[in-house]
Amino acid sequence: MYESRHAPLLPFGRFLGRMLIHAAVAMSMMGTSLLAGMAGYMHFERLEPRDAFLNAAMLLGGMGPIKTDLSSAGKVFAGCYALYCGLFFIAIVSVLLAPLLHRLMHKLHWDDKAGR
Repeated sequence: MYESRHAPLLPFGRFLGRMLIHAAVAMSMMGTSLLAGMAGYMHFERLEPRDAFLNAAMLLGGMGPIKTDLSSAGKVFAGCYALYCGLFFIAIVSVLLAPLLHRLMHKLHWDDKAGR
């Protein structure tokens, strides 16, 4: 997917295309995670879609849930979903920053000389 270290630097237009692809992957991952959170809140807490969206979006965005008087099953779901959201944030940042970091390393010709 990425050019090797001996290949020339990718032209800026194609680099922007690569960034758009990574952004699209990140958005699809976010949409899938949001739908999963909504489904969990709708199933375990019997929330309406609008309220389930709000709770799932707030957890996914790192703000915390709105509805806090949860059932036992809802508490377990909310805890697991919150742990997932924390790891998900790291994954999304990685997907978005990978092309930028690769371009920077490629431009500066960074490689591992310590292991040789």
